[in-house]
Amino acid sequence: MSTDQTFEIFLVATPGLEPTLRAEAVEAGFADPVAVAGGVTVRGGWTEVWRANLRLRGASRVLVRIGGFRAMHLAQLDKRARRFPWGEYLRRDIPVRVEVTSRASRIYHAGAAAQRIETALREELGVPVVAEAAEAGVRLKVRIEDDFCTFSLDTSGEPLHRRGHKEAVGKAPMRETLAALFLRECGYTGGEPVIDPMCGSGTFVIEAAEIALGLAPGRSRSFAFEQFAGFDAAGWEAMRKTAATPRAVDLRFRGFDRDTGAVRMAAGNAARAGVEDVTEFAHQAVSDLQRPEGPPGLVMVNPPYGDRIGQRHMLHAVYGALGRTLLERFSGWRVGLVTTEPSLARSTGLPFGQPGPHVPHGGLKIRLFRTGPLP
Repeated sequence: MSTDQTFEIFLVATPGLEPTLRAEAVEAGFADPVAVAGGVTVRGGWTEVWRANLRLRGASRVLVRIGGFRAMHLAQLDKRARRFPWGEYLRRDIPVRVEVTSRASRIYHAGAAAQRIETALREELGVPVVAEAAEAGVRLKVRIEDDFCTFSLDTSGEPLHRRGHKEAVGKAPMRETLAALFLRECGYTGGEPVIDPMCGSGTFVIEAAEIALGLAPGRSRSFAFEQFAGFDAAGWEAMRKTAATPRAVDLRFRGFDRDTGAVRMAAGNAARAGVEDVTEFAHQAVSDLQRPEGPPGLVMVNPPYGDRIGQRHMLHAVYGALGRTLLERFSGWRVGLVTTEPSLARSTGLPFGQPGPHVPHGGLKIRLFRTGPLP
């Protein structure tokens, strides 16, 4: 890997939350962030690719665009793919999976295009090519659009919501990347307490605690870029060492749930994440929720929607109880609530503003509803 090489880096976002991920990239100091459909583009070299994987909480994946060329037909694709400098990026001992999409191009058969590229990799570099994603050390993503063929490498490997320390999840878990973006949309920056009265496996509470402690989300896992040609292991290790040292905070992050199994899961996940000293989880009904001593903060909750958990017609009472409890006891606190149905959000009686965009989540479309400080 050349240290002075720069690329277009594509940060994959949950659709609908591209501007929120762009705001995170701006705050993190990435160069030239631009929100586009499906993600955010930035520019940088390999160290920025590493840093994006290690530090960005809201990105689902990090792709690096390594080059491309125009190709009008398969023979031209074959010839130019054989000349591409694959050896600068790929190793002969690491299996590669080729994934091709084609749009508005004379090369319209993605399978035939993939075959040409796979043959070039095998015959020109000796790279083993595999069909199954589970067998691949590296994924090469090829986009053919308007007769231009673009090559990108997936530098993440496992999706970035898999932080490396959550072993137990509930029935309808929220991805960590999505939770981090919703926290950001609620104005959370790590300087206030967070409570989740329906915490499930603890995702919101753990993410909030990690943000406050300054712990990098990727500190506990490996990445696909470690399998690239010329990978600078010493440089990466030096960067990684800075990721797992927490700063001191005088805050508590609390999660409650009526399911004792969920409470156990959340506490175990928090311990594996190294945030057990600043988190508390307890078995408790929503109506028993009490305001803790200290400054106001954020109540962040992802209640059942009735689509997969609970019966929707029974949930209006649950949402109503949540709203009454918060209005009676949490003056000065803000509320962020995620649900599929505006009618459920209205059942709380909370003074929500304009809801956020529709966001895909497990086959559903969810939205974030937010309040300012409660009266």
